[in-house]
Amino acid sequence: MDRIKIQDSDLVFLSYDEPNAERNYADLKKKFPWAKRVHGVKGLDAAHKACADVSDAERFVTIDGDTIVDKDFLDVEIDLKALGVDNTYMFSWCGNIDLNGLKYGNGSLKLWTKDFVKNMKTHENHDGKDKNSVEFCHFPNYYQFNENYSTSYINASPLQAWRSGFREGVKMSIDRNARAPRLKELWWQNYHRLLVWMSVGADVENGLWSIYGARMGCHKVVCTDWDINQVRDFEYLLSEWQPNKMASTDRLVAKNPKHSNLNEAELMAEIIKLGHEIRNREEIDLPVLPLSTEQSKFFKSVYMNSPRIFKKRKL
Repeated sequence: MDRIKIQDSDLVFLSYDEPNAERNYADLKKKFPWAKRVHGVKGLDAAHKACADVSDAERFVTIDGDTIVDKDFLDVEIDLKALGVDNTYMFSWCGNIDLNGLKYGNGSLKLWTKDFVKNMKTHENHDGKDKNSVEFCHFPNYYQFNENYSTSYINASPLQAWRSGFREGVKMSIDRNARAPRLKELWWQNYHRLLVWMSVGADVENGLWSIYGARMGCHKVVCTDWDINQVRDFEYLLSEWQPNKMASTDRLVAKNPKHSNLNEAELMAEIIKLGHEIRNREEIDLPVLPLSTEQSKFFKSVYMNSPRIFKKRKL
């Protein structure tokens, strides 16, 4: 097989507790009525295996619960020969993050094979044999496209924004799932993305919560001995957000959690405090104050995302 057509693959909507998941799923079903859904499975490895189980096709696309898909995605075809890869490859497109304008693998559409997913060991099921304990992108047969066919909306609640920022603040602060000696020694694209996560987004609702989360995540990596593998555990993240767990249906609309009882002035003070500590510890050019509403809008209007760089293996 030299070509893969998206229209021949299953589409699986993968949701957990996102407050905008129902709206996004309705949008997906309107565009692609045959799309399937997996909801509420704990653990990212287990959730992806559940997607493989519901797929009737050998290949399936996963769509995160906070994501809207472009209807033109169905017309995509992959020419394996032109890319210099074979049919054992998995594929990832760029995902657009509405909150800060970044476009890379976070929240992106991913095309898998059932056999690969059923046999992989990642995240909570990681066996220590590769670098995929908190990410999928380190497989040798994982091709990353620069094209974008989706937008992620991660700010439907303070917790959703904070958790999204926290997770990327951690993941962009590490190098292949391990701490780097200094942030400046990270892969340059991840270092730049980290600075954006920690600075941009004040122009959208709950954007400051995402910036706060990103700075908290980065701070835990560079200023403490915190176990970075906890970033993959959503129950841990919930306990970090609020001391007393609520019913699962109320998770992302908590009224008085650990962090969201901060008023706007207190939230900004915490953001500034973390900014000072990260900047002083790492000697980086992180603005202590996040970009303002107008500055964030301007940044997103002019920022050019760098291409994802792919090193293909020899066949």
